[in-house]
Amino acid sequence: MLDGCSVKPYAYGNERRQVEAVASESKNGILTGHFRENDTYSMARPSGREDWLLVFTLEGQGYFHTPAGEKECKAGELVLLRKGVPHTYGTVKGGAWNFMWVHFKRVPESSLLPDEEVLICPLPSSELQRRVLRIFRSLLHDSRAQVGFWQELCDNQLSALILLMAGQLADKLDYRVSQVMRILSAQMQEPLSINELSARVGLSASRLSHLFKAETGRSIVDTLNNMRLEQAALLMLQAGRTAGEAAFDVGFQSYNHFAALFRRRYGCGPAEYKRKTDNE
Repeated sequence: MLDGCSVKPYAYGNERRQVEAVASESKNGILTGHFRENDTYSMARPSGREDWLLVFTLEGQGYFHTPAGEKECKAGELVLLRKGVPHTYGTVKGGAWNFMWVHFKRVPESSLLPDEEVLICPLPSSELQRRVLRIFRSLLHDSRAQVGFWQELCDNQLSALILLMAGQLADKLDYRVSQVMRILSAQMQEPLSINELSARVGLSASRLSHLFKAETGRSIVDTLNNMRLEQAALLMLQAGRTAGEAAFDVGFQSYNHFAALFRRRYGCGPAEYKRKTDNE
């Protein structure tokens, strides 16, 4: 089951007819839906399709068979099937498959992906899985409601999914280190402890500290401080924040500690840094 996500079942027969009717009116060829299928489900297209297929598995397992071979997907994985590829896909025997899907015309970001018939992209963190689920739900809603700039919204959501997939496939770090990096970036204003981070990625504090340093060359604390310093500098330069305001905004509890780290990083204190850049 998809980690940390709650999924409501759909009424299959009417749901599919509704999706197909909506998609037939879509100028940009978007066709999307949410299926829950037993192991009798399969779809064969000997000539492929003239669009791409992106699938996100919520529960169970599916398979994709193409001339290059067969691959299976499981909960928390994205699958991209390229256009024009002969294929068969369906539910793995003896199980069930709960998945969301979208057919679409190629988006520019697709060029960032490896050139394979079927790409399987695991999403190891629950935060990333929930993010992808939210995007799929928005796609489903916008493609059916067709309100306002719904086509542009759908295009942006597809681009976001492809970019997330490309970033995950290109990420060479251990997935637990990548997860910690995302947590630090998203929650830099909050007090974060090594024990809390280690619990969230399923490692001991000592093991996480060692792994993070081996993968990135920096400690977790140094990485977080550098993120905060870079963000504070941007806030002073581009948002008109004072040094004290910027320090508080990014999560420093002590201005003196912030100033000392800032001077070490940028070669001058934060107030002097702001004056210099304001006068340039």
